[in-house]
Amino acid sequence: MTGGTNGSTAGDVILKVEGIDVFYGASKILFGVDLEVGRGRTLALLGRNGAGKSTTMKAIAGIARPRKGSITMEGQNLAGERPDIIARAGIGYVPEDRQVFTMHSVEDNLLIGMKKGIRGQEDWTLERVYDTFPILARMKDRRAGLMSGGEQQMLTIARTLMGNPDVLLLDEPSEGLAPIIVQAIGDLIRTLRETGVTIVLAEQNMHFCLGISEDAAVIDKGHIVYRDTIAGLRANEEVTKRYLAI
Repeated sequence: MTGGTNGSTAGDVILKVEGIDVFYGASKILFGVDLEVGRGRTLALLGRNGAGKSTTMKAIAGIARPRKGSITMEGQNLAGERPDIIARAGIGYVPEDRQVFTMHSVEDNLLIGMKKGIRGQEDWTLERVYDTFPILARMKDRRAGLMSGGEQQMLTIARTLMGNPDVLLLDEPSEGLAPIIVQAIGDLIRTLRETGVTIVLAEQNMHFCLGISEDAAVIDKGHIVYRDTIAGLRANEEVTKRYLAI
């Protein structure tokens, strides 16, 4: 693995992934993946399509169970636990395919996700969500299935925040969206970062991550091949050409 300083270790580590192997059937997808995420920081997990980004996110969220390794949140090993237990431990997961409840209203989708945080915090309420996502306030009575892809992406992020997570996992939030919506999602992530939320962002689009993330890890063929700050990655032409160029 290449890289100078490990930017993701800056500050207090809130989430640590150590040596996880993940299989889909007989096919091994992740090979000893290691990640560290500093409290209040934003880590971009970058790689081409099929590199293992989404599988890493699913493993952290409990959807893909590792056969080996540990996933530690605030000192608690969550590897192999059910997704609901992991969510209650403070990890919120926004999947790449959005998964809204299409027949329910926007507000019902938000209420479905509502719970107190691990320390009993209720930082994210309906009122705060509507202040942060004014488009959702205007559409609160609309069926989620009638929303555009970008609007659904906003809704899934907001629904996850209603669970008051300490760590927010965003899987390919810019994928398939119009440039103006991608910009809005980027602005939203910057706003969330300023509130102190710890974010792990899985993305193919390095340019999308440049103004959002502080730290970066690059995954290729199920291996973490580079870790540094996002600025360090941007300056490393060899790594960006080898692992991120389309």
